[in-house]
Amino acid sequence: MQNDKKNIAEFERIYLSFYPRLKRFAQEYVIREADAENIVQDVFLDLWERGAFVSSHVNLTSYLFTNIKNRCIDFLRHRIVMQKAANTMQEEYELALQMKLQSLEVFDEQVFSDTEIETVIANAIQSLPEKCRQIFVMNKIEGKKQKTIANELNLSIHTIESQMAIAYRKLKEILKDYLPLLFFLLI
Repeated sequence: MQNDKKNIAEFERIYLSFYPRLKRFAQEYVIREADAENIVQDVFLDLWERGAFVSSHVNLTSYLFTNIKNRCIDFLRHRIVMQKAANTMQEEYELALQMKLQSLEVFDEQVFSDTEIETVIANAIQSLPEKCRQIFVMNKIEGKKQKTIANELNLSIHTIESQMAIAYRKLKEILKDYLPLLFFLLI
């Protein structure tokens, strides 16, 4: 019991003595005060759990600053990885926006100036194989569920799904220059 009180008092002395310097040191590298405080708290928690402050063989100043340095390095490496991931996501988002913008520009120029939407869609659907066209029309134009179509045509759900996949693939190819039209078909 006496030894525990002595350890607690020694730890408090070390904490009060080193905390401000360690925090300033960490904050110099990690910038945000809250991050520096967390790093220093983690180092002191580790110090307490290991009981390293009790040993006379440990150069306490060197031990604490080395631990802060290493944790700052780990923190900064993690932040760099996180920032790269965020940048990649931002680039992908910007690319998606750019593609949508280009798609809309093409849509305005080609569809409205060259042809009516209905004609382009009708011609594309008409070019599908007969059974494929029938299933696509029942599903997308008439609004029937695939299970209903399967029952009406006496086909399996798998066949309906396969035919819809074929229809989408063929329409995507046929309407590649009219990308926004695919959105009308898939709604």
